[in-house]
Amino acid sequence: MTAPPAPPPKKTAKEEAIAWLKAIGSALLIWIVLRSYLVEAFRIPSASMENTLLVGDFLFVNKAAFGGELEIPLIGIHCCRLPAFGTPHRDEVIVFRSVEDSTPDLNIVKRLIGMPGDTLQMVHDTVTRNGQRLDEPYALHTALTPPDDQQYRGQIRALQLPQYVGRNPDRYNPTTHDWGPIVVPLEHYWVMGDNRDESYDSRFWGFLPRDHIRGRPLFIYMSVATHPFRIRWNRLFRHPG
Repeated sequence: MTAPPAPPPKKTAKEEAIAWLKAIGSALLIWIVLRSYLVEAFRIPSASMENTLLVGDFLFVNKAAFGGELEIPLIGIHCCRLPAFGTPHRDEVIVFRSVEDSTPDLNIVKRLIGMPGDTLQMVHDTVTRNGQRLDEPYALHTALTPPDDQQYRGQIRALQLPQYVGRNPDRYNPTTHDWGPIVVPLEHYWVMGDNRDESYDSRFWGFLPRDHIRGRPLFIYMSVATHPFRIRWNRLFRHPG
C-alpha cells in the first residue's frame, strides 16, 4: 500500500510576507499599466465644464485613443508613450495634463477649440475660427458682470503676442473676453471650458502641447450631487460631447 504524500512544509512568516508583497506588487503593476495605457477613472472637481459636465460626475477616459504613456503615481514620472490610434479633433472634449509647473500631475478636462494652424479670435465672448463664427450651444456665460481679469492681462499678452496676426501688435491688449486673431502653433492646441466665466483655460496659460493630451471621455459611470446629496441617475452612461 502506497504511503500518503507528505504535506507541503508550512511557510514561514517571512515567506508568507514575501508572497503577499509579490501579489500586491503584481496587482499594482497591472493597475498602473491599465490606467496609463487603456482606461482611467476621472472625477470632475469644478464647474468649468457646466453644463456638459457637472461637479461630481465620474468618467471613464479612453487613454489609448491618443497614445497612452506610462505614469508612475506620486513620483510624477511620465515615459514610454505609445503611438496614438486617433487624433484630437475640433470641438471634442479632451482630458490633458496641466502645463503649469505648479500642478504638473493635475488632470484637466476642457473642449478643444483650435487645432494647429487655426486662426482664432474672440470678440465680446463670441469665438471665430478661420473666419467663421462658431455655433457653441454648449457655452455658458453665467456671470452677471464679466470677471475681473486685470491681474492676468500682462501674462495673456505675453503668451499670445508671438502668435498674434492682427494689426498694430504694439497696441495689442487682450482680455479673457476679447483677444486675437492668433494662430495656433504646430503641435499645440487651444482649449476652453464650456462655462466661460468659470474656466481657467488656454486664455490664461496659453497653448496646450500635443504630448500633454491624455485621452477622451468614454461615458459618465456615476454622478453625485452634494447639495443635497443624491445620485443623478439620469446622467449615468451619458457621453459628454
